[in-house]
Amino acid sequence: MKYIALALITLIVFASCGGDEILIPKPPTYLRLNLPDHKYTLFSEACPYEFEAASIFKIRAVTDEKGEVTCHKDIDLGPLNGVMHFSYIPMENDLADYINFAINKVEEHKVKATAIEDSLIIRPKDKVYGTFFELQGDVASPFQFYLTDSTSRFVSGVVYLNAAPKYDSLRPSLEYLKVDLYHFLETFKWKE
Repeated sequence: MKYIALALITLIVFASCGGDEILIPKPPTYLRLNLPDHKYTLFSEACPYEFEAASIFKIRAVTDEKGEVTCHKDIDLGPLNGVMHFSYIPMENDLADYINFAINKVEEHKVKATAIEDSLIIRPKDKVYGTFFELQGDVASPFQFYLTDSTSRFVSGVVYLNAAPKYDSLRPSLEYLKVDLYHFLETFKWKE
């Protein structure tokens, strides 16, 4: 009798464990970013350019071998945990040499990039011409650009994030940063 009761209880337990619902494990998720609203401040120092930078950016001067401050800047991207290396170059050679150098820097990432989108910047009123590159995929530098007045001045920017280049997980940060970079490029002006 004991064995029959035990068998019935075991049968009831196993029968009640069934169902039509198939359990699927949840995919891995990433931390949610709480980034501030986009706000900008004018950056204008003793260099031949000015622009509006995101208020979360911290602009640091770069010094040369002699310890003198240059017009190159390292721009800390704040909570985005990255840096933009911004270089100012007074042109001594043909404009094509500088543009080709900037494009070659973008081409170095072709191996890992799944797509490279470029946007032309043409503002004759401000004498600002250039190209903004968005590199998609698991690349070390997701954004690069160059700007010139086409005669004597040239600047370039390269963005690096302090994170493993996993495009899918970085995408929210990159979309946020792209808004600030477009504003930077739209407000960039040469000082006469």
